[in-house]
Amino acid sequence: MSDRSYRSYQQPRVLLPLREHLRDTFWFAPTAGLVCTVALWLAADALDTEIVAYLRREQAYDELSYLASIAEDAKTIVTTISTAMMTFIGVVFSISLVAVQMASGQLTPRVVRIFVRSRISKLTLTVFLATFLFSLLVLTSYESETDPQRVHSVPLVQSVLTMAMLGLSLLLFIAYVTATLRLMQVGPVVDRITRESFQVLARQPAGEREAAALAPESAWIPYQGRAGVLRDVNVARLVRAARRHGVVLRLIPRIGDFVVPGTPVLAVHGEGQPPRGALRYTVSVGVERTLHQDIGFGLRQLSDIALRALSPAVNDPTTAVQCLDRMVQFLTAVVNRPLGAIQYRDSEGAVRLVQDVPGWTDLVDLALTEVRLFAPGNPQVSRRLIAAIDDLLLLAPEDRREPLLRHRTLLVHAVVRAAPEAAEREFALLPDRQGIG
Repeated sequence: MSDRSYRSYQQPRVLLPLREHLRDTFWFAPTAGLVCTVALWLAADALDTEIVAYLRREQAYDELSYLASIAEDAKTIVTTISTAMMTFIGVVFSISLVAVQMASGQLTPRVVRIFVRSRISKLTLTVFLATFLFSLLVLTSYESETDPQRVHSVPLVQSVLTMAMLGLSLLLFIAYVTATLRLMQVGPVVDRITRESFQVLARQPAGEREAAALAPESAWIPYQGRAGVLRDVNVARLVRAARRHGVVLRLIPRIGDFVVPGTPVLAVHGEGQPPRGALRYTVSVGVERTLHQDIGFGLRQLSDIALRALSPAVNDPTTAVQCLDRMVQFLTAVVNRPLGAIQYRDSEGAVRLVQDVPGWTDLVDLALTEVRLFAPGNPQVSRRLIAAIDDLLLLAPEDRREPLLRHRTLLVHAVVRAAPEAAEREFALLPDRQGIG
């Protein structure tokens, strides 16, 4: 195992799966923001009370009257903010949801996940709701009378905070609209998918070129829970359980596989078997794949966008070429990377968990197969695909050239069948990194 992959387990990020799962939800950030808003209001209300109490002790009635006058003017502003903010929230997010629906129809339904995970979207909704709630709480702090002899509290600090939150809401609104408009463009979407794919690749240790010999399989552990897609596994917890019982665990399904109750999910190598309680909450299953630990899901999304662009209803080969550019970028990054089974070791260096990941052939087939099937009728795509394969052949070691040569041969045969004229075949098979540059 490489030093990098060994260190990656030595200091596991235990909260990383939880953080990633919370990022896939749209409720956590606004809920946490509302709780913080209540805490902020309580602190601001206590500070306002202390200010009035201090002025009373100093018998500064003129200052009290001045503050009460300012507060009365601020009350009008706060009332207006609280009235308009909720309507503003509804209009803004209604328009945004329509934009996301259009983007998912033109690109792929999985683009909605980008919107859900978008930090600016969650921050904007959180601040909008926080401003609305804070303004309502501030209104409860205003006195019905402005006579300084009867003033118990003047929400001066609260009023200033409300207007500051309004200013922040307006700035975030501009940023949010900009981000939503970018979501409707192909370039930023495929760039976002590619960057997330590289983040997944960076978090994963490299596979072993020579797999360690495992003890004979002694048992397998069935999956118990609802059926769904295997999203991720808790590596640290599985390694601890295997070390405690002196065995090696092997994850049978890959990340992204659909698992059903009763099917084997873990194989036990060695004597003994960890109890079911030690393996609880070690695998996470959901309704769809995520990019948390799935290195192939990015290519799957890019391929889906390219296929939809090449469909007769859309007929947009330029978008397919953009997706091919990013898929080639990813394949170039892994062309010399050790792929295959990942072996996680304990603190003593002993292998405790083996996880199978897509190999080089799997990734090449995922990126090129479906696009290749639609390429013969689109010279722009076939030319870009030929150029991509030729570039990868220059970088690939000898043992990784076979799937690339296979796809190149199949593409040439398909173009020959689709284009009976020799000139058309020659044009469609001319390598071009821009498709038809």
